[in-house]
Amino acid sequence: MLVLFGLFVSLGVGRVLFELVVQPHSHQTDGSGQDEDENGGGKIAGNQRSTCQRGAEDGGQTCNGRDGKKAQRTDVDGSIDPLRDIETINLELVFSDLEILERRIAKVTKTARMDKEAAKELDFLQKVKKHLEDGNMAITMELESEDEEGWMGTYNLLTWKPVIYAANVSEDDLADDGESNAHVQAVRKYAAEQKSEVFVICAEIEEEISELDDDEKKMFLEDLGLKESGLEKLVKASYSLLGLMSFLTSGEDETRAWTIKTGTKAPQAAGKIHTDFERGFIKAEVVNYQDLLDCGSYAGAREKGLVRMEGKEYVVQDGDVILFRFNV
Repeated sequence: MLVLFGLFVSLGVGRVLFELVVQPHSHQTDGSGQDEDENGGGKIAGNQRSTCQRGAEDGGQTCNGRDGKKAQRTDVDGSIDPLRDIETINLELVFSDLEILERRIAKVTKTARMDKEAAKELDFLQKVKKHLEDGNMAITMELESEDEEGWMGTYNLLTWKPVIYAANVSEDDLADDGESNAHVQAVRKYAAEQKSEVFVICAEIEEEISELDDDEKKMFLEDLGLKESGLEKLVKASYSLLGLMSFLTSGEDETRAWTIKTGTKAPQAAGKIHTDFERGFIKAEVVNYQDLLDCGSYAGAREKGLVRMEGKEYVVQDGDVILFRFNV
């Protein structure tokens, strides 16, 4: 599950053709600058947010990039500054991570005098702590060895996780994907420095889209001059950040998508379906899903020479439709 601050979206990740269900979340401000859930859910505290996100592989932040007056999210002084908002949230995460490090340091210190490995880890922990105390996110820290990579992976630090920033803009800014919006550009620059992703979304339009069927949704997006919805952008950004992709298998009973790491070879991709497929892999019959849709059938794709045979060294591509040949 990808965790967005203030919004939880269960993603149908791993599917080329997918549907995302959005529960419209309306909120009002109580005058203190904090949002209160219209359904009486109450305010979301920083430590609750940290707890929710610690179990996710990546994180998300929603930031306001709207210059119009309608549905603006502003600070108590009436200003809009998404970078300030992001840095405020990140400061909460840094404090949370420092607590984790302090507990780990206390534990490792007990054995560091008698254990060389523990002593090395203690030095590393002190380096990470200093990095965070200087106002940096853990993800920006350059690791110098496999040991450091291994240790860092066990701490489950929030600031070590890659982040997706959702820039909420007005409908007018969607056409050029926020290129003319100074706030969006500032967030993109910041995200690049933090090894993170940004996608542009208009919450009002997403709410409207969520109430439409597939055909209506397509027409609605075309009228707006858009190729995809914001939530489709979110899935792509999530895949990109996590280094994931999908291939499909299709038979008489069902068509199914399988999620694999980018760069996976055909035998290992086959192993996602069943270990016997990988163990007895012979070859893979491959066609691009768009080519298959355009041709209408496997037979049509074969007639046009679009179905090809690939061996053990073939690196599976996003959107491949594959029939695996194996023998065990």
